[in-house]
Amino acid sequence: MAPRRRDMTPDVDLTREKGAGAVRARRPAYVDMLPPCNNACPAGENIQAWLALAQAGRYREAWLQLVEDNPLPAVHGRVCYHPCESSCNRAELDSAVSIHAVERFLGDMAAEQGWQVPVAPPSGKRVLVVGAGPSGLSAAYHLARLGHAVEIHEAGPLPGGMMHFGIPAYRLPRADLMKEVRRIEAMGVRIVLNRKVTDVLAAKATGEFDAVFVAIGAHLGKRTGIPARDAGRVFDAVRLLHDVELGQAPLLGRRVVVYGGGNTAMDAARTAKRLGAEEALIVYRRDRAHMKAHEFEADEALAEGVKIKWLTTIKEIDGAELTVEVMRLDDKGQPQPTGTYETLSADSVVLALGQETDSGFLRGVPGLVFKSDGSVEVAANMMTGHPGLFAGGDMVPAERSVTIAVGHGKKAARHIDAWLRGTTLQPAAKHPIVGFAGLNLPIYSDAAPRRQAELAPERRIGGFAEVVAGLGEGEARYEARRCLSCGNCYECDNCYAACPEDAIVKLGPGNGYRVIDARCTGCAVCFEQCPCHAIEMIDEPPARDATRENA
Repeated sequence: MAPRRRDMTPDVDLTREKGAGAVRARRPAYVDMLPPCNNACPAGENIQAWLALAQAGRYREAWLQLVEDNPLPAVHGRVCYHPCESSCNRAELDSAVSIHAVERFLGDMAAEQGWQVPVAPPSGKRVLVVGAGPSGLSAAYHLARLGHAVEIHEAGPLPGGMMHFGIPAYRLPRADLMKEVRRIEAMGVRIVLNRKVTDVLAAKATGEFDAVFVAIGAHLGKRTGIPARDAGRVFDAVRLLHDVELGQAPLLGRRVVVYGGGNTAMDAARTAKRLGAEEALIVYRRDRAHMKAHEFEADEALAEGVKIKWLTTIKEIDGAELTVEVMRLDDKGQPQPTGTYETLSADSVVLALGQETDSGFLRGVPGLVFKSDGSVEVAANMMTGHPGLFAGGDMVPAERSVTIAVGHGKKAARHIDAWLRGTTLQPAAKHPIVGFAGLNLPIYSDAAPRRQAELAPERRIGGFAEVVAGLGEGEARYEARRCLSCGNCYECDNCYAACPEDAIVKLGPGNGYRVIDARCTGCAVCFEQCPCHAIEMIDEPPARDATRENA
């Protein structure tokens, strides 16, 4: 046999050797970026992750990923103001992904099929939660998942807090709310109704609780200095919505004036129409561009026949007559009086000027610091100035919404868990946020969103039936597929197919790719072909001096 010849050609790395070959100045690196939807979610949901599972038809896994952060997806899919969609990069392409509609679909499917979440072994620790609103329920849920025994003391006759007594049933059917509450109870959380806590430290000691989370909500309507000679015709919006829920709606009359420009004002006016008012008029001292209510809330109110009188403030209520003053906005958008007055007539006036927290029962607790609106100051770990006493939701200074309250409950639960175990929770650093300009989308075409069906306005005001219907399975899956997976690889193979040097290796489903360093020339084709910006071009590190290393 002829002797085998050895190939004596030396291996040359053209990314290192200078000369006629390539000299690499940058190299590709796979990265995880933060999608703007995740960043905008007050509940801290990993929206992109559960949308990816939903678009694959893996609905139970999607729901389990969702409830890692939010125990009330069926509720949030109906009442959240979805800031995630306001931040969605897809809006720059055609329109935002209807994230809340897919969330509602998953929440409703979970309730229908009785899905449950796993619970850790008992820790031996007991936690008292004061208030069964969104923040209290969220904290209880997350604490139970961590293995702690949780008991909720609720002053009212039903759980849910403002979700039950502040959000009308046409937006949140009570049966759907209670299904998610019952699932939390099934995890071992005990809810004690009609149990008003008047001495939190005594309740902690009597129940042998190791920590307390206070989340009583903001149920008190703000007072006003408007002179009213017939107080019987003046109602508080929060109290009105509460009484309607209990079947104790007052007689408002044919013509109702609602004073305020927030979401509660819109709900009060829409409720008045459903109670038989022929005319519901919202009086607001600013214009539409400066109102506190969300745009779609005002649109729905107007569609149902509610009227809005902008740039007007009430000065006096005298029986059925209201004296109002015309306002103007200064260059800072603040309302200023004009000295021009008008007279309006109304059978009743509903004040929707905001809410305050009834935190008087905490005034005797050492170490607590209060704000003027009754809220309590907390540290970064949600603990008040009294050790072991935590607070969240409407109890602390923050914007007030169901989603923010749920986020507070989750955050507090994780810090309470760390405190009970004698450790400190260190939140992980956030990845950089990826914007629309960072995406490469030549392969995408417009895909119109699937809209949820709605009752016709003339049918809405006949009762409190739910206004918006949910998506079907096909529609929800289609909507989930509209997600662009901003900032995170979903293994589309664009980089693998585009590399001219075969420098990219597939590692198998779910494992992504690897770059063969010796083959890569740093041409950046993979970076340019990645639609979701899951690749960054980073500077080539300085070449190592092999002579010095071997010396």
